[in-house]
Amino acid sequence: MLRTVDLTGITSDYRSQLPRAEFDVEAALEVVRPICADVHARGVEALAEYSERFDGVVPESFRVPADVLRRCAEELDPQLAEAFTESIRRRRHVAQTLELDADPPPAVLAEGARVGLRNIPVDRVGLYVPGGLAPLASSVIMNTVPAQVAGVRQIAVASPPQKDFGGWPHPNILALCHMLGVDEVYAVGGAQAVAMFAHGVRDLCEPVSLVTGPGNIWVVAAKRQLRGVVGIDSEAGPTEIAIIADGSANPVYVAADIISQAEHDPLAASVLITDSPALAVKVGAEVEKQLAATKHVERIRTSLTGRQSAIVLVRDLDQAIAVADAYGAEHLEIQTADAAAVAARIRNAGAIFVGDNSPVSLGDYSAGSTHVLPTAGCACHSSGLNVRSFMRTVHVIDYTRDALLEIADGVERFALAEDLPGHANAITVRRQQ
Repeated sequence: MLRTVDLTGITSDYRSQLPRAEFDVEAALEVVRPICADVHARGVEALAEYSERFDGVVPESFRVPADVLRRCAEELDPQLAEAFTESIRRRRHVAQTLELDADPPPAVLAEGARVGLRNIPVDRVGLYVPGGLAPLASSVIMNTVPAQVAGVRQIAVASPPQKDFGGWPHPNILALCHMLGVDEVYAVGGAQAVAMFAHGVRDLCEPVSLVTGPGNIWVVAAKRQLRGVVGIDSEAGPTEIAIIADGSANPVYVAADIISQAEHDPLAASVLITDSPALAVKVGAEVEKQLAATKHVERIRTSLTGRQSAIVLVRDLDQAIAVADAYGAEHLEIQTADAAAVAARIRNAGAIFVGDNSPVSLGDYSAGSTHVLPTAGCACHSSGLNVRSFMRTVHVIDYTRDALLEIADGVERFALAEDLPGHANAITVRRQQ
């Protein structure tokens, strides 16, 4: 089922040889642009029209009432509620322990010359939670917890209305919002949700400063269209997993992890990078075996037979690491004899899962890490959603008169060299007083 890409004879330019999904955001922009403009112009009337067209239902109100949130939490299966609570606890603990940098002491450049740094949270954010092929309730945790730890004052959540649930988003999504203390929740999906957050809708939703969260190509296109009107976290494409595995790997585990990621979406990518032809054969057979017993067979088969998925054969572990860095996977698993040592050499990955007992599924729910991660090779320059994603860094400059005069000559010369005499004069007038 999985095609094989043999890179054993290749020594460079791995990126062009590696499988990748087609994800044409520019084409989607042509569809999304008028939707965003229409929401801006007509507000609730436009939301109703697009809810009927895209979701097949118009909710009683676009903002979900507090009693609906509370009821969903009360009706939650107790064991599922316990799992939600533990996932929240672990994500909050990691966020508070590893991601919340305290304001550092100022840099003292000379007597009376200080530059400090403050990390200031965004005032208001809009968090998008997908509800298409899979209602990703876990994304409520992954977006909300770091925003709360960062100190964001106002958090709003949007998720598509569902015909099966009376026009409200999925009950699990609403229950988690209630558990996390988020009461501003909207039954709005797709590009129109991003437009609502960016522009605001009169008598319904105030504009936000930042929109975060994963979504389909229409959500991504809306983020691109409205970037600049509002801040965004990333333009996340189809989800992906890469697995570096050697001959010591368990093919049952590798196959299960390949299938788990393909289950997300027909465009999801699953890539095995191995120097063991024998393991490649075993994994291929195991994928066929496990696929027959799983639920979303056609979706998974489409993903695994697409151009974005493959078994990549390499010469050795060194080449496997180079290929993985060129791919820059959203999720990278290391299933090798010395997994920790291999993981330490990786430079480009959204998140690294070390060893046989750290599957991506763990990170999706309850590892404590974030699951909102860069895709499409963007891990070479971008990070996953974390506390710092919801904060702005502000320099605070505090100079005394003596400290200014000490450097005044140089600043004036610099300004005049750039033909900006007004800049120089702002220094000169202070020297003359």
